[in-house]
Amino acid sequence: MNIDIRKSIINNFKDSNTEEIKEAIDGIISDHDEIGLPGLGVLFELNWQNSNEELKQTILKNIENNLKK
Repeated sequence: MNIDIRKSIINNFKDSNTEEIKEAIDGIISDHDEIGLPGLGVLFELNWQNSNEELKQTILKNIENNLKK
């Protein structure tokens, strides 16, 4: 059985508002939910694919800075 994780996660969130998405992200992070990590990856992928180069550079700088903390 093939499961398209990306499509499944997108489908799970497609009707969510910003507060629901924020709660899901905060919950995954605060609970150290390893199972939720692929979902965060899909959300990041969507954000990355739909960002212009300036925003991508901002994201990369934020990641770089946070890794150095």
